[in-house]
Amino acid sequence: MGLRGLLCVCLVSLLALQAVAAQGSPTRSPKGGKKRMAVDAAVDGVVIRSLKVNCKVTSRFAHYVITSQVINSADTAKEVSFNVEIPKTAFISDFTISTADENAFTGDIKDKVTAWKQYRKAAISGENAGLVRASGRTMEEFSIHVMVGPRSKATFRLTYEEVLRRKLMQYDIVIKVKPKQLVQLFEIDVDIFEPQGIRKLDVEASFLPKKLAAQLIKKSFSGKKGHVLFRPTVSQQQTCPTCSTTLLNGDFKVTYDVNRDNACDLLVANNYFAHFFAPQNLTKLNKNVVFVIDISSSMEGQKVKQTKEALHKILGDMRPGDYFDLVLFGSAVQSWKGSLVQASPANLEAARNFVQQFSLAGATNLNGGLLRGIEILNKAQQSLPELSNHASILIMLTDGEPTEGVTDRTQILKNVRDAIKGRFPLYNLGFGHDVDLNFLEVMSLENNGRVQRIYEDHDATQQLQGFYEQVANPLLRDVELLYPQEAVSDLTQHRHKQYYEGSEIMVAGRIADHKLSSFKADMRAKAEGQEFMTTCLVDEEEMKKLLRERGHMLENHVERLWAYLTIQELLAKRMKLEGKEKANVSAKALQMSLAYQFVTPLTSMTVRGMADQDGLEPIIDKPLDDSLPLEMVGPRKTFMLAASQPAPTHSSLNIEKVPDQVTGVDTDPHFLIHVPQKEDTLCFNINEEPGVVLSLVQDPDTGFSVNGQLIGNEAGSPGKHEGTYFGRLGIANPATDFQLEVTPQNITLNPGSGGPVFSWRDQAFLRQNEVLVTINRKRNLVVSVEDGGTFEVILHRVWRGSAVHQDFLGFYVLDSHRMSARTHGLLGQFFHPFDYKVSDLHPGSDPTKTDATMVVKNRRLTVTRGLQKDYRKDPRHGAEVTCWFIHNNGDGLIDGVHTDYIVPDIF
Repeated sequence: MGLRGLLCVCLVSLLALQAVAAQGSPTRSPKGGKKRMAVDAAVDGVVIRSLKVNCKVTSRFAHYVITSQVINSADTAKEVSFNVEIPKTAFISDFTISTADENAFTGDIKDKVTAWKQYRKAAISGENAGLVRASGRTMEEFSIHVMVGPRSKATFRLTYEEVLRRKLMQYDIVIKVKPKQLVQLFEIDVDIFEPQGIRKLDVEASFLPKKLAAQLIKKSFSGKKGHVLFRPTVSQQQTCPTCSTTLLNGDFKVTYDVNRDNACDLLVANNYFAHFFAPQNLTKLNKNVVFVIDISSSMEGQKVKQTKEALHKILGDMRPGDYFDLVLFGSAVQSWKGSLVQASPANLEAARNFVQQFSLAGATNLNGGLLRGIEILNKAQQSLPELSNHASILIMLTDGEPTEGVTDRTQILKNVRDAIKGRFPLYNLGFGHDVDLNFLEVMSLENNGRVQRIYEDHDATQQLQGFYEQVANPLLRDVELLYPQEAVSDLTQHRHKQYYEGSEIMVAGRIADHKLSSFKADMRAKAEGQEFMTTCLVDEEEMKKLLRERGHMLENHVERLWAYLTIQELLAKRMKLEGKEKANVSAKALQMSLAYQFVTPLTSMTVRGMADQDGLEPIIDKPLDDSLPLEMVGPRKTFMLAASQPAPTHSSLNIEKVPDQVTGVDTDPHFLIHVPQKEDTLCFNINEEPGVVLSLVQDPDTGFSVNGQLIGNEAGSPGKHEGTYFGRLGIANPATDFQLEVTPQNITLNPGSGGPVFSWRDQAFLRQNEVLVTINRKRNLVVSVEDGGTFEVILHRVWRGSAVHQDFLGFYVLDSHRMSARTHGLLGQFFHPFDYKVSDLHPGSDPTKTDATMVVKNRRLTVTRGLQKDYRKDPRHGAEVTCWFIHNNGDGLIDGVHTDYIVPDIF
């Protein structure tokens, strides 16, 4: 394969795009610049003819279309890549690839269950399922590689949609421009239509000198319309007159806001309405705020340093009329004052000293810390009438999971709900990746707040302070937006505990037929010292005028804005529900996702007419929040368009479902051997010292091996046999230079050569030649070797009530029929058929168990009928498996003696 040049446009509110390089055209020098030489920007015969980003915004609803045309001018087929970054909050709604012969390969959105059944092989293998992956903090990256025939072209077109949210007085569109090369026809076109009128429109380009930016970026706004156009010629992209490199490398930022002269920002089109509520000129409410801070030992280092820095700055922003307190929780819970105090200069200085001096302590009593903070706010509201009109806010910061006090998540959720009782919002900040963000999000949603991840990075202090700035200035509390019941239906959220300066409340719904004349909006809230009340009516003539100006786009965007908000709220609501209620909400969200053709967590997009060398079609999914970026999950396969693709070949990679029978080793270590010829299971233990490495699987024909190192139970009782467990596994396939080291903390690919390290918090698909690794977050990983076996590693975490006080691993065999007949090891020797006979069943020394005589491998053994556990589906409790237990370290069943299987190291 030839060199691939990559074109990348990253839009923080838009996208990033990569493709193979475009051929340059003759260039002209910009005014006042030096004469520039014509350059050839083609790479390996591949030209990007054009790359256009078109964004149309209608009343905060943004519709994006990214189009790129690629030409292969070579006499052989070439690979091109199309990569687009979109916000995590956006929904993909269309994707098409068209060719020179006018063939079109179009995405088809269907429910995820149907798509994954139809393309199960692709979804499990991870080679092409989930073409969208997480990319940084706020983005998702769509990536696809396609072979383009000789002297041919392909046009990519991706559409996605989102609602722009107002923060700190403006709507932001940040475009990270990074083409890495010259582009022949490069264009960013942003068209904005806001019925209230545009108050401001600004553009910045960090990669252009201000004077050049003023020449190249065209910006205009008047009344309802705003427009930004960036269309640099090839010569204007060059870093120097003779260079083929580009100066387009940085942020292209568009910000705007609308007029707020009229409090009634109400839009109606085609029986749908959108109501935008952001009243101005209100007096800021004083607030009662309690900060609940995790000081467990895991906050050590930069996290506690940055938390203290952020608290110092936040305390400096408190207003004299505010009241506050601080609660710290580790193993124990402590508060600074135990009640709210006024933000006087003396109290703020004392609080800063308290923050500077506190130290970390123990585990994570999250439940206790939250309940103490809630108690302080509740007591203040009940006992101090002068504080009852303040806006109360609870902010909690944690970096881990509850490990002290009440640790059951369901119980914690109930305790917090019962304590707050809807009186004030709870905002949860999850620091780093060890937190259970879903748990924190459910808790916030149940208590009128929201969750935000704070990333472990150099700017964590600014992230914390930035979040606080969004809630630092409440203007209204107990906000209700009310509409006539007989006239409206399917309302989105229209009650909010608080409204903050610089933000906006958005409500959408449907208006019944012939009810427009009776439609109105009543706004009620509590402001500083008074009730806030206003009513909005629909100006039908103004609506007709808007329709004439914006036409079908207005009708379409208002309806899709309602659909987008409704689906987002249903997806959030289902997180809080269980059983039938959750199923009903999920069904409604799915129905709307399909009706409006959005790729959501409940739907998938498949693209017919394209396939890789194994005949698998691409699948586009909404990635998990914690999934890994594309560069961390190994190389992608290349898809071939139907006109040029060879007949699909059958993939020999076939990952089986988890079998009902079990062969593996788990806990102290108990070996389970399923014997299919007997439809029964044999079991034995190996008693060895911590640190010993045992050979589990060894295939001398291929060199494939699995070795495991034992660890001890940290809390073993004196005088008793110390339990040992597998704490380190080494899986190697020398034929492909593959090594995988697995511990309860990390998964390391090729540790000897400094390969990437993953944690059990990651969700990832890794492929190295013939070996595929699937990491399932916080649960297990599956290793599949082409023309070999498939194996599963189970993660066991310490939990309250567990007899084991150290995290450890279990190892199971899912498929071994392709392993060679010479495969050996404590497990490997049983991969191929063997026979045994059991007779003379009689009571054993334990009258509750049956002993018997077993003849196996020409040996006569006394065995005992017993129970072991299979932990694949339930790592905490397991499922019981009956087996014949072979005593004395498997003596007589295994070849040789157990010490023959001790090896020097895991590789």
